[in-house]
Amino acid sequence: MSAKHKIARAAGLMSIATLISRILGFVRDMVLAFYMGATGLSDAFYVSFRIPNLLREIFAEGTMSSAFIPVLSEYQWKEGDQGAREMVRAVFTFILVVVGGISLLGIFLAPFIVSAIAPGFLAYPEKFRLTVLLTRIMFPFLLFISLGALSMGALNVKNIFFLPALSSAVLNLAMIITVVSLATAFGNPVIAAAVGITVGGIVQFLYQMPALKGAGYSLKPVARFWRHPGLRKMALLVLPATLAMSVSQVNIVVSNILASFLPPGSITYLFYAMRLMHFPIGVFGVAMGIAVLPALSEHAVKGDMNSLRDDFSFAMRVLFFLSLPAMAGLIALRVPIISTLFFRGRFTYRAVQGTAGALFFYSLGIWAMVGSRVLTATFYSMKDTKRPVKSAVLALGSNLALSVILMRPLKHEGLALANALAAIINFGTLSYMLRRKLVRMDARRILRSFMKSAFAAAAMGVVAASIFHGMLWQERGHTALKAFWLAGGISFSLGVYGLLSYLLKNEELDVITGLLRRRFLAKK
Repeated sequence: MSAKHKIARAAGLMSIATLISRILGFVRDMVLAFYMGATGLSDAFYVSFRIPNLLREIFAEGTMSSAFIPVLSEYQWKEGDQGAREMVRAVFTFILVVVGGISLLGIFLAPFIVSAIAPGFLAYPEKFRLTVLLTRIMFPFLLFISLGALSMGALNVKNIFFLPALSSAVLNLAMIITVVSLATAFGNPVIAAAVGITVGGIVQFLYQMPALKGAGYSLKPVARFWRHPGLRKMALLVLPATLAMSVSQVNIVVSNILASFLPPGSITYLFYAMRLMHFPIGVFGVAMGIAVLPALSEHAVKGDMNSLRDDFSFAMRVLFFLSLPAMAGLIALRVPIISTLFFRGRFTYRAVQGTAGALFFYSLGIWAMVGSRVLTATFYSMKDTKRPVKSAVLALGSNLALSVILMRPLKHEGLALANALAAIINFGTLSYMLRRKLVRMDARRILRSFMKSAFAAAAMGVVAASIFHGMLWQERGHTALKAFWLAGGISFSLGVYGLLSYLLKNEELDVITGLLRRRFLAKK
């Protein structure tokens, strides 16, 4: 099997697992929206979840992608299974000690943290106290989700992708069961939701334990873990990468701080819109970034830069082919999608409109966000974490300035637009830096493919928007009927996109259909 087919197959498996997880994530959000609506209560929950979730991005996903996988790949290639096993044990011990300590500190300092990220809540003492309590309940989530990310990274290096990617689905399922089971018992659904977050993190980690053992890994703690040379190599890569991840997450925190001064419900609108926007980013961008990183790291270790350029170009072209129609679909169908998923219980039509406005502006930056995932993975594969930091800092400054400028006329929608524009700036900066580093990055071929996919996606979006009219989406309930029409319209729109891609002779269509054909024949 060629390197391209391996990347496509791994990305396909990751996308399927991520799709399952995202669907369960939307079921989880539907449950939360039913119980909490878009009110001050839900604002308290999503603010309290912001810090442990932010630290998860930094310590879990950021560290694993930028430092752990490239270094572990090097150990696996040079020292074999024994060397890889010892490194995993050292990193596991490090997470227990350091991230566990940060979790305990976060519980103790919760009042100060909430004051910093939601200063507008200080005017409402009950809301502030509830947010502090929720923060304390959810902080242990950071430790277990970091251990889960370690497990996923170790399995990815062994070319095991589907099972660890499915762990996020297990997390969402555990959260759904916990919330539904405990909402009545606690008398306050947000308490049950907070407990569900921590329970989900624990279950996600434990779910991967059998696979880790089967792959030959051990999680037995190491007494002097800080002396392991692999951990030292990671440390040199982690600091700038952590800064890069911190900057991107600070963008979200900035939006939360500013939104805390906007009318009640604004933080919730932004949260649900971002959840929907992250659907294609997770299914395509994150999946491709994770799938391509081991291959790019292997090319970098061997010094095979031609293969690295080739695989990078391939990953970008396939990624744009998949993500651009998703972006167009979210823009065209934002009201029907939000109405179908959330318009029930305490979630009103006003909340549907508020979330739809944020989703429109967030979606404008999807193509840049998914592209940045692969660009960043390419830098990380070459153990270059400094350039992504520089780009992220520029994006942070842009987001802050644009947020302050745009929130006055556009309220929460201005914060979403600022986020999208900052993502585009980040993508442009990363592309410029990688072009200088690689000298050649197949930019013409990538741009040609991008333009074909963008044209087909825009036409598909026009068709999709023209299908969905009427009062159905403004009425509460009718979930089955809405889902039926939505599924039919999306299927027809995707058919339009596929036909236009075929007429435009888009090469990536052949890659996707070829991969599906081989899987179908293999089952036969």
